[in-house]
Amino acid sequence: MILFPAFLALTSPSRLQATLPKPTPQQVAWQDSEMGMFLHFAPNTWQDSEGDTLATPLSQLNPTKLDTDQWVKTAKSMGCQYMVFVAKHVGGFCWWQTATTDYSVKNTPWRGGKGDVMADVAKSCKKYGLKLGVYLSPADGKHGIEVGGQAKKPEEQAAYVKIFRTQLTELLTKYGPIFEVWFDGSLKFDVGDILQKYAPKAVVFQGPQASIRWVGNEEGMAPYPCWNGAKFDAKTWGTLTAADGNPDGDRWLPSETDCRMRDTWFWNSKNESSIKSVDKLMEMYDNSVGHGTVLILNNTPDPTGLIPAPDVKRAKEFGDEIKRRYSLPIVYSQGTGDVLEAMPSAPSEIDTAIVMEDTTGGERIRSYVIEGMVEGAWKELCTGTAVGHKKIDHFDAVRVSKVRIRVTKSVGTPLIRRLSVFHALK
Repeated sequence: MILFPAFLALTSPSRLQATLPKPTPQQVAWQDSEMGMFLHFAPNTWQDSEGDTLATPLSQLNPTKLDTDQWVKTAKSMGCQYMVFVAKHVGGFCWWQTATTDYSVKNTPWRGGKGDVMADVAKSCKKYGLKLGVYLSPADGKHGIEVGGQAKKPEEQAAYVKIFRTQLTELLTKYGPIFEVWFDGSLKFDVGDILQKYAPKAVVFQGPQASIRWVGNEEGMAPYPCWNGAKFDAKTWGTLTAADGNPDGDRWLPSETDCRMRDTWFWNSKNESSIKSVDKLMEMYDNSVGHGTVLILNNTPDPTGLIPAPDVKRAKEFGDEIKRRYSLPIVYSQGTGDVLEAMPSAPSEIDTAIVMEDTTGGERIRSYVIEGMVEGAWKELCTGTAVGHKKIDHFDAVRVSKVRIRVTKSVGTPLIRRLSVFHALK
């Protein structure tokens, strides 16, 4: 019979024994978001600089066209589910009405010193259904504070800890629910009580309370495999990267993959030509979201307060291409067990498969093969190890009457949330 080759392919899978780390509901919701948008805006924006020189008079900071609705609509056009606003970058300038420092929006001419960009962002996010995240830099150049919130002199440490804790409390209590909190460069002291009291459902980037980690580069590329598990160590936990992924770890710590639309985090008058192409953005998407991580892509308002038109245009083109490739599968299926099949209504040409695990049961799949039924026999199309939240595989286009995933190694019974196939690269 022509199905004999298929029978031969069904060798017994390898069952591993391990105690699996599992995500919290907050981590599941965060990974389901898949994409977010960073928004970097600071005195740097007026300096053509990545780091605040502290030399720009605050009287020059007057973004008269600032429009947070435009920012949020740009994020939505890419398919983002959340925005992380850089409320305070490493220079120490604060875009909200803080009681902790004069180096803030209250001493600019914008809206007579009464404006609050964090409040505007929160309002726009609520208006358009985007979740709100906030970046609060532990480093603070204005106060002479180094990476991690480390003061240069011991006697200055306690004073800065008080300032930082007040700033964090302000940001977590005045602007509605917070989805993600960013402590860039990790955090040397504990703010767990504030996070637990005011943002218990937020995921935390770096620091002692980290529930997500940095991928390890700023190029939009996650390694593969990119395991969600990690081994806890109180000394290193807040600084782990994707390279520290361990499927046999004792805690769930998924990775966030960050990158820039331009080649700088802040707007620069000289680098419009560095806006990434759609092809490059899709390469990043396939190697971040497609490796089970969340992609956070930065956009950069100029000194007027608007994201420039070319950047806005490219953001929409990126979102449109994601939809074109992946919004309509040829066929999909879900189920449990070592083998899951899907059969199109008619033989179809495919070149892409997307597999998702039900990660509420842990990351169980350790190796798999995807096969297509080609002229009556199963043909290997691709293989892999980690699946986790999502794995995108591309292969040479082939016409199939069926497709299947065959898990060859797992911990316990595989829980396949979705197997879908596409003709995405046409």
